[in-house]
Amino acid sequence: MSKEINLGSFVEVLDEDFSGKVIKLQNNEAVILTNDGFELTYSINQLILIGDGAAIKQASSFGAIEQAKIQKHTINYHKVNTEKKSKKDEIVLEIDLHIEKLVKNFKHLSNFDILNIQVDTARYKLEFAIKNRIPKLVFIHGMGEGVLKTELEYLFGRYPEISFQDANYRKYGLGATEVYVKQNPNH
Repeated sequence: MSKEINLGSFVEVLDEDFSGKVIKLQNNEAVILTNDGFELTYSINQLILIGDGAAIKQASSFGAIEQAKIQKHTINYHKVNTEKKSKKDEIVLEIDLHIEKLVKNFKHLSNFDILNIQVDTARYKLEFAIKNRIPKLVFIHGMGEGVLKTELEYLFGRYPEISFQDANYRKYGLGATEVYVKQNPNH
């Protein structure tokens, strides 16, 4: 198997729970087609080669390998929920901003450092969703004293292409904010 990423290569994304087949290469970026049918663009430096088309077909089908990986992952701080309720709510990217979900060892971090990690993660995920046209995100921030929620509202207010509100109380309680990415910000 070649160590170089080419068209048709199967790749995984570093620090993300996405994998797929490379369908386009341009400059230092690759467009991958995920099992869910999304076309996502990443820097080639963010991708890990897991095989080319021939190697995957010899081992098993790509779908079977991915299904086994999905069953193996029981807890994930950002999962794609594909419950069908309406066209608007088809895909939801859930981002859990509890610090224990973001870093392994946080005991040595100050409250300021923890807040910065949480806000930086939220900003990264929001920009990822805008770039990849993911229409809905839920940021799970918890109750606490409301400091993180206030910082998130300030962050979200700086993006004219989004709207936000408290998330579904039945599903998330009071500790989550729902963000909608407007697909055509001119309307």
